[in-house]
Amino acid sequence: MSGFDLDQLRTLVAVLDAGSLTAAAPKVFLSQSSVSEQMRKLEERASQPLLIRGKTGVIATPAGERLLAHARAILALSEAAYRDLRGVALRGELRLCITDYFRPGDVARMLRRLNEQYPQVRMHVTIMKSGTIEAAYERGEIDVGISMVILERGKLKGRPQGPLLRRESLLWMAAEGAGVQADPLPLLALPETCALRQYAERLLARRAVPYSVAHVASGVAGLQLAISAGLGVACLNESALAPGIGRANVPGLPSLPDVEFRLLPPRPGEDRFIELAREAIVHAMR
Repeated sequence: MSGFDLDQLRTLVAVLDAGSLTAAAPKVFLSQSSVSEQMRKLEERASQPLLIRGKTGVIATPAGERLLAHARAILALSEAAYRDLRGVALRGELRLCITDYFRPGDVARMLRRLNEQYPQVRMHVTIMKSGTIEAAYERGEIDVGISMVILERGKLKGRPQGPLLRRESLLWMAAEGAGVQADPLPLLALPETCALRQYAERLLARRAVPYSVAHVASGVAGLQLAISAGLGVACLNESALAPGIGRANVPGLPSLPDVEFRLLPPRPGEDRFIELAREAIVHAMR
């Protein structure tokens, strides 16, 4: 019988979204060796290479890119058929808030995918700081929120945990190829209410690294522009790396922890539509 295996297509999507076989494994609840075997079988089925493997991960070949687009559409149709036959069509209005640190280069594509998969869901999307999102969620002003948490010694402490979307490193970033005067360090940051700015300043002060705030941007996009313009150094999450921005080569900067992006935990007695929408967001944005 011709055609592709759904599980293998699902794994292909996970691999290319995660950027490596190892990172994809927990997303599809498989071992790394099982993911590798699924990709081998899928390439065998396609009769051509789908992935380019390297030391830093994997990327798609041109054939892999074409199959990835088909895979997303096929999996979306499968999901829609499953919900339709079970009588749980996703339909309604959803108030979604996302921290502006969350995958700034990819979030528009992921929202477009959600819209294509669930055309009967009308989403009201707002980009906010994590603290503002959490406060609005507590007040019942939004339905679903995606927040960033800085890990203390690799762990979440003292707060409820919603579904994990992504974990990545914090990095000191500067313009690619630019030398940075480190005394005092020209720090680029978001406003003082930003938890990541507060963390970075506390860390620099604790390690006795002299710094001055050289530029304050209103959002991550503005911060990326300031970095690429060579105005100084910023502390940002790894997915904020973009053309013209690289790791800062400044001796003496303290090491940084990881951050996690999570959906805020469900409320007691949550509406069934919100519950289903939350599941859809987890699948689309991992």
